[in-house]
Amino acid sequence: MALARFGRQVKRQHGVCVKMTAVAILGLCFIFVWSMFSSPSNSVTVQRESFDDIAEPVASSTMVSKSKGKDIEKHDANDNKKKVESSLKEKDEKKVNGSLPLPAHEHKSGKKNEKHVSKRKKDKVKSKLSNKVSKENQENQEQEESQGEEAEKENEDEEEVVVDDKEEGLDGESEEKGEMEGDADVDESVDQETQEMAENENEGKKRKIKGPVFDPKAHYSWKQCSTRSKHNYIPCIDVESGFTRLHGYRHRERTCPKAPPMCLVPLPHDGYDSPVHWPESKLKVLYKNVGHPKLAAYMKNHNWLIKSGEYLMFPQNQSEFNGGVVHYLESIEEMVPDIEWGKNIRVVLDVGCSDSSFVASLLDKDVLTLSLGLKDDLVDLAQVSLERGFATFVSPFARRRLPFPSGVFDAIHCGRCTIPWHAHEGKLLLEINRILRPGGYFILSTKHDSIEEENAMNTLTSSICWNILAHKIDDVSEVGVKIYQKPESNDIYVLRRRRNPPLCKENENPDASWYVPMKTCLHTVPSAIEQHGTEWPEEWPKRLETYPDWLNNKEKAIDDTKHWKDIVDKSYLTGLGINWSTIRNVMDMKAIYGGFAAALLQQKIWVMNVVPVHAPDTLPFIFERGLVGIYHDWCEPFGTYPRSYDLLHADHFFSRLKNRCKHPVSIVVEMDRILRPGGWVVVRDKVEILDPLEAILRSLRWEIRMTYSQNKEGIICAQKTIWRP
Repeated sequence: MALARFGRQVKRQHGVCVKMTAVAILGLCFIFVWSMFSSPSNSVTVQRESFDDIAEPVASSTMVSKSKGKDIEKHDANDNKKKVESSLKEKDEKKVNGSLPLPAHEHKSGKKNEKHVSKRKKDKVKSKLSNKVSKENQENQEQEESQGEEAEKENEDEEEVVVDDKEEGLDGESEEKGEMEGDADVDESVDQETQEMAENENEGKKRKIKGPVFDPKAHYSWKQCSTRSKHNYIPCIDVESGFTRLHGYRHRERTCPKAPPMCLVPLPHDGYDSPVHWPESKLKVLYKNVGHPKLAAYMKNHNWLIKSGEYLMFPQNQSEFNGGVVHYLESIEEMVPDIEWGKNIRVVLDVGCSDSSFVASLLDKDVLTLSLGLKDDLVDLAQVSLERGFATFVSPFARRRLPFPSGVFDAIHCGRCTIPWHAHEGKLLLEINRILRPGGYFILSTKHDSIEEENAMNTLTSSICWNILAHKIDDVSEVGVKIYQKPESNDIYVLRRRRNPPLCKENENPDASWYVPMKTCLHTVPSAIEQHGTEWPEEWPKRLETYPDWLNNKEKAIDDTKHWKDIVDKSYLTGLGINWSTIRNVMDMKAIYGGFAAALLQQKIWVMNVVPVHAPDTLPFIFERGLVGIYHDWCEPFGTYPRSYDLLHADHFFSRLKNRCKHPVSIVVEMDRILRPGGWVVVRDKVEILDPLEAILRSLRWEIRMTYSQNKEGIICAQKTIWRP
C-alpha cells in the first residue's frame, strides 16, 4: 500500500523533489550495505596478525577513499596471500631439517604492541639464520665429527644454568648477533628493531652476554700472584683477607673471591723440573716440586715417605699400616669375601689422603681410587698424591655436600681416621651415606678409640641401619678395622623404632650437591627402574661397556664411545705430537658420557671427568662405567693445587660459556694454574673462538704445537712453558 501511494505521488507535478529524495535514500542505503559487506578486509587483517612473518598489522583507524578502496584491498589480499604461502613454504622446509625452533621468549597473551612485532621479526630472522647455518654445517661436516656432535647436541638442548637458585637458558642467543650482521637477507630495519628488542629487556632478567667469547682486539699483560700461599695458591680455599694466626689461612668452606684471579701463580722457590714419569712416580717424586714448610717435620714421624737426595721416596714395604698396605688390603678381603678388589669393587673414595700407598696398592688391583684431600694448615699431602699420579681433588668437608651425585662409590675408606663422624647430628656420616652406593661398604680403620666415641659411632650407624659386617683389631697393623654395609632396600628403614634421623622429603634431590648444605635426613634407597643405583654394576671391566636400563638415550652413549675411540686412535695418539708416555693426570673439562676417558684407558692414565653444573647430569653414568668425575662451575677456580695435570682436554667447552661467565679469560688463567709446566692443552671448538684463544695462549708464552681448521671448526694443541713473568 505504501509503495502504491508513493508511486501515485511521483506522477504528480511536484514529484521531482520526491524523486531526488528517493535517490538520496537509495544511495545512502547502498553505502551502508557496501560498508557492511566490506568487513572481510578487516578479517584478512586479523588473519595476517596470526603469522609471524608479517611485520606490522594494518591499523584499523586508516582512512581510505572510496575510489581507491578496491585497489588497495586487492593489493593487500594478494600481498597477504604471497606472504602466507612463503611462510608456509619456509615452515615446511624447516620441518624437513628438524622441528620448528621455539621463540627465545614467550609472548604475554592479550598484548600485540610494537615490541611483539619486533619479537616476531627477531624470531623469524633467528629461525632463518639458524636454519641456514645448520644446513651449511650438515653439508660440509665430516662423518667422523658429526657422530660426536650428535651426542653433544642432545646435551646442549637440555642445558640450563642454575646460579643462586635462578635458572637461565644457555646458548639461546649466543650467536645471533654475528650471524645477523653477515646475512644478506636481513634488511636494516629488522636489525634496528632486533637491537631495540635486546636493549628493552624486561627488568629483573639478567642481560645476555653478546659478542664473541674472547675479545679479538684485546691485549694482555700478566703479573705474578702475590698471595700468602704463594706457589700453592688455591683461590677458593686460601684466605686472602682477614688472615690471623688463630684462624689460619684456609677456608672451612669453599669461598671464592668476588673477581676471578687474573694473575699467574709463581713456581716454587727452588724452581720446578719436569715431574718423574709414570710408573716411576709411584716410588719417587722430585722433592722441590712438592716442597712444603712443614713437610720435613711431618716426615720425621712417618716412615712411608723418605727424602733421599733430590727425591721424595715411597718405600714399598713401608706404610701408615704396620705390616704394609698389601697385608692391610688382604685382611679386609678376608674379613668380607664379597669385597673383591678390582672386580666387585672398582670405584673407591679415600677420605683424608694421608697415605697414598693405599691408593697405589689398590691401583695394582685394578681399583680406581679418588682421594679427597682435606685442606688444613699442616702438610699438603694431596699435592704429593697428585705428583705421584693418583686421582685426587681438594675440598673442605664440613657443612656442604661433596660435589658428587648420590650412590656412586662402591666403597669409601677412611684410614687412621680422626674425623668426628658423630658430631653435629652425624652430618658428615649422612653425607657419606648419600654418596655411597646401596649395598656399598664403608671401611673405617682407627687406633685407640675412646669408649665414648665408639658408643656414639655405634648409635649413629645403627640409626641409619648400617650393618657391621666385620670388626677386628689386626695383630700386625695394630689397627682396629670396621666394615659397614649400606642397606640395599628401604624395608629396614620402616622397622626403625626411633626415626632419627628422619627420612628426607620426596622433593629433596639427593644428586644436588653444588653449594648445597649437608642435610640431617636420610635419603631412601632408589627403587624405580628409571633411577640410578637400583642394581649393583657389572664386574670390572665388563661394566665399562655396559649401558644400564635407567640411562636415557643409550644410542647416544654408545655413539659417544665409538666417536672418541676413533678420534683418539686415529688423531690424538699419532697426530698431535704428544708423547703420551709422559702423560698421567688428565682432565676432560666438559665430559658427557666419559667416552674420551674410556678411549684413553689403555694408555695407563686416569681422567678427571668434569661435568659442568649447568649441563645435563651424566655423572652418575660415568661412575657406573667404573670411571671417576666431579661437578664444577667453570666460572670459578677448580679445587686443586697448581701444577696438578699433564693434559687438559676441552671439546666445544668455551662456546658453551658464552652466556655464563663474565670473565672467560679467567678460565684460561685457571688452566695455566692447574697445568704443569710442559703440560698440554687440546681445545676443539669454533674457529671464531680458537683464533683469539690462540692469541691469549701466545701472550702466556705457550708454544702452539698444532692448529687445524675445517668448516668453521678447528683444534689447537698447545704446550705450556716454564716461563713466568
